[in-house]
Amino acid sequence: MAKLYFYYASMNAGKSTNLLQADFNYREHGMGTMLFTAAAHDRAGFGMIDSRIGLTASASAYEHGTDLRAAVARELETRRLDCVLVDEAQFLTRRQVQQLASVCDDLSIPVLAYGLRTDFQGQLFEGSAALLALADSLVELKAVCECGRKATMNLRTDDQGRAVKSGAQTQIGGNERYIALCRRHFMQRLADAEQRPLPLEALAGADA
Repeated sequence: MAKLYFYYASMNAGKSTNLLQADFNYREHGMGTMLFTAAAHDRAGFGMIDSRIGLTASASAYEHGTDLRAAVARELETRRLDCVLVDEAQFLTRRQVQQLASVCDDLSIPVLAYGLRTDFQGQLFEGSAALLALADSLVELKAVCECGRKATMNLRTDDQGRAVKSGAQTQIGGNERYIALCRRHFMQRLADAEQRPLPLEALAGADA
């Protein structure tokens, strides 16, 4: 039976790199893939999956109203599909996660979804919460905090490198706006309204 996989992590854990590597592996063996990314994530351009090590790929962009199962079914009418891969999966709605589960259950195509688990306030994204509840397999990708511990949280910073404690849940950005931290240092930074600016070396990361 085809399965729904959720690969989750903080920023800079290599989620997009892992997705693009999985896509390459499928295609290298002559298999068909379909890639999705959130329309809101336009750091490298609309409908582009990008990693901070320079790998990119074009993808179908989804918005909140996009029916992912219907999109996959339409694609199946023109070519073979062996895997569906979804980047920025935290931006999915619960309904869209259910649609991806249907792709696995009814269309027999495995789905690999990659995304953040929590936002800059430590709250679950809607898509991540639904994936944690419905996915057949949960895989945590590892990032490293500046202290050397596993990073599990995403700290949003302002232009001076100080923690941002409120605002819209979604704000697209990279190392200039977010830093991956362990829970202890994440909580310390949020508790300190007069947080010192983050050192430049702490803002240098690998890949989201």
